[in-house]
Amino acid sequence: MLHHLKNAIQRALGQTQGLSLRLPTPLYAQAVLLDLDGTLVDSAPDLVAAANSVRIELGLPTLPFDTVVNYVGKGAESLLHRTLTGDLAGRAEPALLARGMAIFARVYSEINGDQTTVYPGVRAGLDALLAEGLKLALVTNKPAQFTEPLLLKKSLLNYFDVIVTGNSCAHKKPHPEPLLFACQELGVAPTAAIAIGDSLNDAQAARAANMRVLAVPYGYNEGQDTRQLDVDGIVPNLLQAAQVIRLGG
Repeated sequence: MLHHLKNAIQRALGQTQGLSLRLPTPLYAQAVLLDLDGTLVDSAPDLVAAANSVRIELGLPTLPFDTVVNYVGKGAESLLHRTLTGDLAGRAEPALLARGMAIFARVYSEINGDQTTVYPGVRAGLDALLAEGLKLALVTNKPAQFTEPLLLKKSLLNYFDVIVTGNSCAHKKPHPEPLLFACQELGVAPTAAIAIGDSLNDAQAARAANMRVLAVPYGYNEGQDTRQLDVDGIVPNLLQAAQVIRLGG
């Protein structure tokens, strides 16, 4: 896990060079829609522990930490497909997946948040966005049964006017539906909102929703370089994002 944290820091340092050339200042919006895992919190230690517990209970060898981290991002079912097959594009047999999901739900419910940390700059960034008068929504692929308990444990729940989880809509990111639903609930047009995330899922969902999007470089993104994402800018942390987003538009 220390190796994981070191890599995240190195990504953040390496991928934020020359940001002033990419990031327009200021950005005017009425609302900000934020991803959770890899954007607000580093939940990898708990997710990896739960995923490997599934493999152990099913008689499979555990996978390296960094391997499982790259499986995070498209929700619990996707994580289990990948964990059970050891393949980013893998699909587990339905019966095996059902057993794995049951184990994962039990284990992760017990440890959810224990080793999860809030990224630096997140609380200050959220405070600054609220002080600016912006509406905030959380839009995550994480199942509802895990989302609110984690937000409560990390004292993040009260920041958000709207929370959209992996159970809220028929589709998950990268489909635009969760972002569009959040905008509808907030009462703002997608063009008046800015999404912030760490992955291709977030970038694709925002573009499909006709929404501007910023990326943070320290998240998961299935092991891919954040600089390759189709985004309006890469910000070192949420506080830096808050410093360029202004109420308006």
